[in-house]
Parts: sequence; structure tokens; C-alpha cells
Amino acid sequence: MSTVTERQAHDGLELIDVEMIGDSTDCVLRMHLGASKRNDIDAKTLIAIRHLELLLAEDLGADDDDVVRGMYRQAYRLLELAKRPTSESTTFAAFFYLRDVATLTRRLLWIYAGNGGADVR
Repeated sequence: MSTVTERQAHDGLELIDVEMIGDSTDCVLRMHLGASKRNDIDAKTLIAIRHLELLLAEDLGADDDDVVRGMYRQAYRLLELAKRPTSESTTFAAFFYLRDVATLTRRLLWIYAGNGGADVR
């Protein structure tokens, strides 16, 4: 028997670890700009992007729901390489990009959980 906190593969696809993504987005959304180092922001950004990509690979009902479809469009815009912060970007820009990714990831996680995933705090 498995739990949602175990990392699993199903038919070659990675299953969503709702608890881990919830904890990760909580951590990001509790961060403060003045108390965050750039290397921490960059590391958390890579994780947040991976979580967002995992959720985008799921069928969250975008074909039938304009709101979800809009979130997918927003996610794809955020994930464009040209939109991502670089080493030349300010810490401010990198921090708020991370928050945008985490916020959208959290919203998609709620939809995923509502479609049969585990409870999201």
C-alpha cells in the first residue's frame, strides 16, 4: 500500500506528491524578500518550476473550464525561458517570479486535489 508522500512512477509518469508540493509552496509563500538569499531563491525556483510542470502534465479539466485553461496559459507564459530570471536579474525580480510560480502551482494543486488527489492544506 502506498501513500501520497511516496514518490512513485505509473506507466512511466511521475505521480503527484500532493503533500510535498503543498509543503514546498507553503515554504515559498512564507519567505520574505529581505530575509532570502539569492541562491536560496534560485534553488527554490527550480523546484517550484518542476512542481508546476508536473501539474501541467495532468488532466485538470482545461478543456472544459475557462478558468483552468487561463491558469494553463499563465503557467506556460511563466515557464517561457525568456520570462525566467537570469543571473543578471535583480533579487527582487527573482523573488517575485518564484512567488508567482508557487502561487499558480498551489492553485493548480487545489484543482488536482479536487479532481481526486489527496487533501491540500
